[in-house]
Amino acid sequence: MSTNLKYVSLGILVFQTTSLVLTMRYSRTLKEEGPRYLSSTAVVVAELLKIMACILLVYKDSKCSLRALNRVLHDEILNKPMETLKLAIPSGIYTLQNNLLYVALSNLDAATYQWPSDSQLDSKELSAGSQFVGLMAVLTACFSSGFAGVYFEKILKETKQSVWIRNIQLGFFGSIFGLMGVYIYDGELVSKNGFFQGYNQLTWIVVVLQALGGLVIAAVIKYADNILKGFATSLSIILSTLISYFWLQDFVPTSVFFLGAILVITATFLYGYDPKPAGNPTKA
Repeated sequence: MSTNLKYVSLGILVFQTTSLVLTMRYSRTLKEEGPRYLSSTAVVVAELLKIMACILLVYKDSKCSLRALNRVLHDEILNKPMETLKLAIPSGIYTLQNNLLYVALSNLDAATYQWPSDSQLDSKELSAGSQFVGLMAVLTACFSSGFAGVYFEKILKETKQSVWIRNIQLGFFGSIFGLMGVYIYDGELVSKNGFFQGYNQLTWIVVVLQALGGLVIAAVIKYADNILKGFATSLSIILSTLISYFWLQDFVPTSVFFLGAILVITATFLYGYDPKPAGNPTKA
């Protein structure tokens, strides 16, 4: 991957991650009349949107032929059950992670969610219990994300299957695991108020951003690596912090946070730095 394409991917990921975190946080803390939307259903809808988008991309790659699309899906998914089952592991982890994101952002400010630090939060707004729940959720998501990212990168780079086919397989299992979560944790609420209870325009923006993130991350892992994905997330921490401090005014960065931000920027620069080879010295 060229240096320019790396930085373009980095920029897209930073924009997507920052937008998702801030909109998700706002949607989970916004007070409205009626029931609040269920995060478990939002995860399922995002997976279904991701599958639909990937099918359209495969359809485009198949020269807009339904017969070719059907053949590709049949040959690459149905006829390769073991290859498809390999995606069950990262899919289950990603589904757990996506649900934990909603839990974390319901209990933490946007900046602390992305980077657990020693920031001082207003005790009147967040109880110690909710902070602990949010912190545990984000720590679990961090560890699970690292493992799933490396595992998914290994699968993508060891096979010749299209990244969009792999996303369809990932989304298929993600939808199943997600629906299981809806039934177990929110079954009564769904039967009472419906699957799409509390959905509004902001909710759909969050869902679309989450589905877009799955596509972008998969493409970056395929053509770059999981480290670049981590740098993009780290850079979005800094951007989310600035927005949280100047606009949302729900986070006060500390000296430790600033030190970490400097280290992230330095690491990102060093990762993308491509020194020019020194020329051969001329002989006298």
